Amino acid sequence: MDRIADVRRDTKETQIRVRLNLDGTGQARLATGIGFFDHMLDQVARHGLIDLDIEAQGDLHIDGHHTVEDVGITLGMAVAQAVGDKKGLTRYGHAYVPLDEALSRVVVDFSGRPGLHLDIPFKAGMVGAFDTQLTYEFFQGFVNHALVTLHVDNLKGANAHHQAETVFKAFGRALRMALTLDPRSAGVIPSTKGSL
Repeated sequence: MDRIADVRRDTKETQIRVRLNLDGTGQARLATGIGFFDHMLDQVARHGLIDLDIEAQGDLHIDGHHTVEDVGITLGMAVAQAVGDKKGLTRYGHAYVPLDEALSRVVVDFSGRPGLHLDIPFKAGMVGAFDTQLTYEFFQGFVNHALVTLHVDNLKGANAHHQAETVFKAFGRALRMALTLDPRSAGVIPSTKGSL
C-alpha cells in the first residue's frame, strides 16, 4: 500500500500544498519563501527518507509566523493521511544528532494524542530570515495535526544555525524510525488498546 498524501490548506493568510511519500528516497522540492526554513525542511526529507514537495504562499510582508505555523499544520495533516490506520507501524522513533558543538535529541510517538515538549535555548533570535521562535510554532502545528507526542531537546549548542539544524535532522531521523513498517507486527496496531 502506498503511503502518500496530497493536502492543500488555504486561509486568508496562507495557501499551502504538501505532497509526500513516506516511503521515498529523501527527495525534496521546497518553496516557502523563507530560505532557512526550506533548508530545515530539506533536512527532514533527506534524513527521514520522505519525498517532500511543499509550496507555500504566505503573508511574509508581515512576518514568517503564519507561513511557518501553517506549513507545520499542513505537513501534520499530510503525515496523518499517509500513515493511515497505523497497522504494522514501529510507532516510536528517536534520534540524537550532532553538528559541530551542537547536539539535539528528538523522540516521537505516533500515539494519536497530540503533545509537544520543546526545549531549545536558541543563541540568536534570527537565522537568515527565519525567526527561531517559530520553531515552536512549526512543531506545535505538526503535532496537533499528525496526532503525535513529540519531545525536542537541544542538549548543547552555541550557534543558532547548528542548534536548529540538529533539531530538524533528528526530527527526520526519529520520523524515519517511527514510520518504518515492522514485518513482525504486520497488520497489527502497535497498542494494547487496539487503536491509536
